[in-house]
Amino acid sequence: MENKTVIITGASSGIGKEIAKYFIARKSNVVMNSSNEDNLKKAYEALGSPLNAVYLAGDISKQETGQKLVTLALEKFNSVDVLINNAGVFSPKPFLDVEETDLDFYWNVNLKGTYFTSQAAIPEMIKQQNGSIINIGTVLVEHAIDGFPATAPLTSKGAIHSLTRQLAAEFGKNNIKVNTIAPGIIRSPLQGKIGIEDADSLAGLHLLNRIGEANEIAEAAYYLATSNFVTGETINVAGGHTVGHAI
Repeated sequence: MENKTVIITGASSGIGKEIAKYFIARKSNVVMNSSNEDNLKKAYEALGSPLNAVYLAGDISKQETGQKLVTLALEKFNSVDVLINNAGVFSPKPFLDVEETDLDFYWNVNLKGTYFTSQAAIPEMIKQQNGSIINIGTVLVEHAIDGFPATAPLTSKGAIHSLTRQLAAEFGKNNIKVNTIAPGIIRSPLQGKIGIEDADSLAGLHLLNRIGEANEIAEAAYYLATSNFVTGETINVAGGHTVGHAI
C-alpha cells in the first residue's frame, strides 16, 4: 500500500481515525473526512500532521462531498486506490417509537453516504482497472439482539451489506474489489454516545469474552485493501459474536 491513495470517511475519531493511523504508518496516501471540521483537524494534528495525509470536512450524505474527496485525492496524490466508507451513525430506539425523521437520518448518513461516495470513486477505479472499496457494516445485521432494538440504523446497515455484494458483481470485471467489515462491539467513542458507560460489560457477547479494539478493524481493512482475490464478502471482526454463545 505504499504510495497508494486511501479515502477514509468518518476519520476524526474511533475506528476511522485508527484506520487512518494504520495506513499513514504504512506510507499510504490518506484523505481523511469527517462532517466536523474542528474534530477532523484535531485528529489530523494528533496523528502528527503527516505529509502523506490531507483532510476535507463535509457531509457524506450529500453527493458533492464524495466528488470533492475524489478531486482532492487526485490533485494531491494522483489516484483513488481504496475507499473506506466508515462514516456512520448508530443508536438504539424501540421499533414502535421510530419516526420518519429517524429513518431519514440513518438512511441519509449510512446508506446514501456510502452510496454517493462509492459513486464518486468508482469511475476513477474503472480508469485504473483496479480498486478496493471497504464498507463498514455491523454483525447485528445477521445477529439480532432483543435488548438492543435498533431497526432504524440496522436497516440502513443491512442495505450496505446488500450494496456490497451488488457492487462486487457489477465491477468485478474492472478489477474493483468490494467488501464489508462487520465489527462486533469495538472500544470507541460510539459506546458513550449511545449510553454505554462500560463497554467492557458487553464482553460476554463475544466468544473471546472481550470487546474488540479499533486497531483490529484497521488490520482487517488493510488486509482487504491489499487482497486481490477477495470480493463481495462480509468479514465479521467480532470475536465470535455471530457464531455462538457462552453460557
